[in-house]
Amino acid sequence: MSGKLFLCATPIGNLGDMTPRVVETLQAVDLIAAEDTRNSIKLLNHFGIHTSMTSYHEYNKIEKARYLIEQMLEGRDVALITDAGTPAISDPGEVLVRMCHEAGITVTSLPGAAACITALTLSGLSTRRFCFEGFLPADKKEKREIFEDLKKESRTIILYEAPHHLKRTLGELSDALGNRKMTLCRELTKKFEEVFPTTINEACAIFESKEPKGEYVLVIEGKSLDDFKQERRQAWQEISIEEHMQIYESKGVEHKEAMKRVAKDRGISKSDVYKSIIKNEKL
Repeated sequence: MSGKLFLCATPIGNLGDMTPRVVETLQAVDLIAAEDTRNSIKLLNHFGIHTSMTSYHEYNKIEKARYLIEQMLEGRDVALITDAGTPAISDPGEVLVRMCHEAGITVTSLPGAAACITALTLSGLSTRRFCFEGFLPADKKEKREIFEDLKKESRTIILYEAPHHLKRTLGELSDALGNRKMTLCRELTKKFEEVFPTTINEACAIFESKEPKGEYVLVIEGKSLDDFKQERRQAWQEISIEEHMQIYESKGVEHKEAMKRVAKDRGISKSDVYKSIIKNEKL
């Protein structure tokens, strides 16, 4: 009978966030796969966990995943942990999970801390709909494509960023998204936790004279409905009211209904549409 893979969330700062279930599981499994065994040994020692560890990280994720699957197919249980937070979130654990599914191995998740959700709930921005981008890619072309998508994103946006890249990323966000509301979070769950509601441009100005410290979570306001409406209205201004009317009428929309839709599209009154049509008919 095959073993299982247990995705075990570990604290993102405060050791008190380690759940009893995760401690029990890490003590019971046959092997722990850790992102960095040098960091994880401190966590395991704190909780008196003496289970054998092996490294599993970005640079060995395929080769080591095959090894771990072999172990599980032979009946051993494996726990996956990351340096902090939930495995497989912006993490090579997603590869191991996928390969386990392909091999018919049961995967279960032991929930706990996740920096993205913690920051979102603290941000004061909309939590109903959100998208998580994790760390932006280093490749410039890929990053430009992501920013193009984010320009149109109406959901709250969550990004991770390292301190030595924060200034550059804030500048790129300002260029791509404009001056939106945002909340900067760092040292989450720790003694000196910082949650700083601001705007993108204000954050750029602050870090011109202040050196970023620690890993950051950036929670950014999505594009507003008013912005979408304004962009659409600007696009309609590029054609005449008569051409605008023809677009609807060519689709079989009745004349009065077309006038109503044109007025709504352009943010003007129906009488303004009527006056423009009459004026051009007289010319």
